[in-house]
Amino acid sequence: METSLKISPGHVVMLGSGETLPSSGKAHEYIAQASGENPHIVILETPAGFEPNSATVAGKIKEFLDRRLQNYKATIEVLPARKRGTPLSPDNLDVLTPMLTADSVLMGPGSPTYAARQLRHSLALRLMQAGHFLGKHMFLSSASTLGLSRFTMPVYEIYKSGEDLHWKDGADFLRPFGFNLAVIPHWNNTDGGAELDTSRCYMGEARFEKLLEILPGDVTVVGIDEHTSLVLDFKLGQCKVLGNGTVTVLGDNEQVYATGSSFALDELGVWKLPDIAEMPAAEIEMIQDAMTEKAKRATVAGPSEEVVALAASRWAARSARDWAKADELRDQLQALGWKVLDGKDGYELEPN
Repeated sequence: METSLKISPGHVVMLGSGETLPSSGKAHEYIAQASGENPHIVILETPAGFEPNSATVAGKIKEFLDRRLQNYKATIEVLPARKRGTPLSPDNLDVLTPMLTADSVLMGPGSPTYAARQLRHSLALRLMQAGHFLGKHMFLSSASTLGLSRFTMPVYEIYKSGEDLHWKDGADFLRPFGFNLAVIPHWNNTDGGAELDTSRCYMGEARFEKLLEILPGDVTVVGIDEHTSLVLDFKLGQCKVLGNGTVTVLGDNEQVYATGSSFALDELGVWKLPDIAEMPAAEIEMIQDAMTEKAKRATVAGPSEEVVALAASRWAARSARDWAKADELRDQLQALGWKVLDGKDGYELEPN
């Protein structure tokens, strides 16, 4: 790897809940704007990969983003990296290839401990870390914020199954930066009503205080309210709060930050830009090669006759409001290396 390679991390968005609700729209647009023209977004199914309907869970996020980001002409793909040891594994490069050229990676709801177990030391995690080092943005919502923390809280195991209070190792996505975080979504949850305290991601304040007692003392706890996002901006060295609620940081003392406010990244703990030796070299090289190839494709002559015909058929389906057929043809075009930019009176084709 070239020693002149510069680390320029992208943003990391942590969302307390509501990735498909209007309250999260500003955070999604924040990342779309940061990604430049025609952003390419991939959605990893992994956190919900144990669920029979994981494709539907991720598909609903895609449908929301298709609508919300239509003015950005985004290309959005779902990657079914569901379970290790299967063909749809987060270690299978064939499943993960779109990550190499994506501008951002999104992971949403599911099980925090399942996400951590499937992603810890996986190819998917290394590609996320390498991509983030090179400027790609990461969008983590609900279970994913917990699963990619240094320590993850076994929400379902405690809240639903009655296991004793304990923590498990998370996938530790931000480890190369020196952070030691436990990020808790659903911080202000009220699903239990007046009868049951379900704040602190369904633990309630009393149980959560006991969990804090068994958490290593050098861990910073970050509580994110529902419908609220925390954006980590490594270039500016600051965090920004978006959405409807607040972000609570439990470090040496408790700090609560309202929506619209910003605070220093140092409030989350001592951090540093990773050393070149800490970067996943093989994954960095894969991403660089893929981006170089993408740039080369952009300079080739033009789309093949097959691509032109598919694009014409898609426009006809779209004009007839046959959205399912239009989406199917769009996916075929993406597989051939082209995306469609729709306009009021027609469309344009450009390489992915």
